[in-house]
Amino acid sequence: MPKRLLIVAHAPSRNTERLRDAVAAGARAPEIEGVEVETLSPFAATPEHVLAAQAVILGTTENLGYMSGALKDFFDRCYYPLLERTQGLPYALYIRAGHDGTGTRRGVETIVTGLRWRAVREPLICRGEWREDFVEECRELGMLVAAGLDVGAI
Repeated sequence: MPKRLLIVAHAPSRNTERLRDAVAAGARAPEIEGVEVETLSPFAATPEHVLAAQAVILGTTENLGYMSGALKDFFDRCYYPLLERTQGLPYALYIRAGHDGTGTRRGVETIVTGLRWRAVREPLICRGEWREDFVEECRELGMLVAAGLDVGAI
C-alpha cells in the first residue's frame, strides 16, 4: 500500500504557485514509487487529509512577519482535531519570505511543536528578492521528503 504525502501550501501568486508545483514535482519524481502525493490549499485541507497522510509539507508566504492567513486558518480548524492523533508526524516547511522569514518560521514551529510533529529537516526559507533557484530548492525538498517516506527513513 503506498504511503501518502500531503502538501498544504498557500500559493497566492504565480511565483508561489511555481514553488508549490516544484515541491509536488519533486515528490512525484519517477524513482519514488511508493508515495502518493496530494496537494491542497490550506483552505481545502481538513483534519481527515492530515490523518490519512504519513508526512506533510507545509508551504506559506511571509505575511506581516507571520505565516499566511490561509495557513493560520488551516491550523485554527485542524489543531484540536489533530492533537493527540498525529504525534510524531514527519513534516517539512518552506517559506517564501520577502524579508527574513524569522517570525513566520517561529509561528509555524510553535504550532507544530504543540502538535508534537517531527521536522525532517530545517525549514527552507526562500528569502529576499525572487530567485529562480528557489524553484529547484523546492523541488529538492519535495523529493527529499517523498524519498525518505518511500524508504522508511522518516
